[in-house]
Amino acid sequence: MAAHKAVQRLRAAICHVSPIFLSASETTQKAIKLIHKASKNSANLVVFPETYIPAFPIWSALHAPHQNHEFFFRMAQESIYADGEEMRAVRNAAKQAGVIVNMGFSEKSRHSTATMYNSNFLIGNDGKVLVHHRKLMPTFFEKLTWSPGDGAGLRVAQTKFGNIGTLICGENTNPLARYTLMTQAEQVHISTWPGIWPTRVQGGQPNNEEGQAASANYDNIAANRIRGAAHCFEAKCFGILSAGFIDDACKEVLASGMSQPEIMKSQLNAAPQAPSMFLDPTGALIPGFVFDEKTGERQNKDFLQDEPDVLYADLDLNQCVEGKQYHDVTGGYQRLDVFELKVDRRRRDPATFLDD
Repeated sequence: MAAHKAVQRLRAAICHVSPIFLSASETTQKAIKLIHKASKNSANLVVFPETYIPAFPIWSALHAPHQNHEFFFRMAQESIYADGEEMRAVRNAAKQAGVIVNMGFSEKSRHSTATMYNSNFLIGNDGKVLVHHRKLMPTFFEKLTWSPGDGAGLRVAQTKFGNIGTLICGENTNPLARYTLMTQAEQVHISTWPGIWPTRVQGGQPNNEEGQAASANYDNIAANRIRGAAHCFEAKCFGILSAGFIDDACKEVLASGMSQPEIMKSQLNAAPQAPSMFLDPTGALIPGFVFDEKTGERQNKDFLQDEPDVLYADLDLNQCVEGKQYHDVTGGYQRLDVFELKVDRRRRDPATFLDD
């Protein structure tokens, strides 16, 4: 890869927005509009949430598997090929706008009619794919939708605006995956997340000695922030936490076809929305800003959670240096004679065909 002349400051934009739920074409068009909008606001890097196209399969946390056949069918129909028309359109938008784009999508395999991967593209400002990553291991109920990925995407892209790496959701709990990116001089770490992560039914059955119901959901707000901050502190890099947003239209689709849709909606409303935010190389929050739709005026905003918008921050990559004096975990603070990590980055296919 040709060396880039480093630009030490970049403006990043997080699209904390909902998809057009389970519509790949409409969600793609929405994404393209957001890419151009962020570009007009001087963004150099535009980030979208986990599997933004066409949706995150939250239904697997809310319905029993035998109730999910129709959702699985629709997900298989609306998931997209890595070399398909939707991603070509997103790549073209990145080139036209002159920005780097990080896009989460549910990837359809050409080896099966229903094999899917939780995937991510990092697209250069020339429209070329810099990194194509498939989530190493679907988390919890995600296994009902996605197949495990491989190590081919464990790469940090060296761009004009710094060395950029990405991990998807629960991969940010995997210390070896994170360390793999650290060893490639990562300066900007993107982590992508679903809009909600329900783990308990509100008002569930008693499960302790006092007979109290186990009604508290997993605190994905704290969990995401902790994982993001830990990586920033260890890697001495900036963190971009990009979470999806579940709007009322999404909730209507998720509740459709259920015998008690209002109860389903109440479960969706009880699960807290995940936040989108920026972190500095010590793991501390970087206050961001948004632009007023009507006036164009800049308004300060620490993070986004309960309302959709595009959150911006200006990052100075020079800040990635000082902390390396204290703990450079891939250099001066590592024992290479004691620890050795081998990473297989071959793309895995189900068959290799040898034809004449």
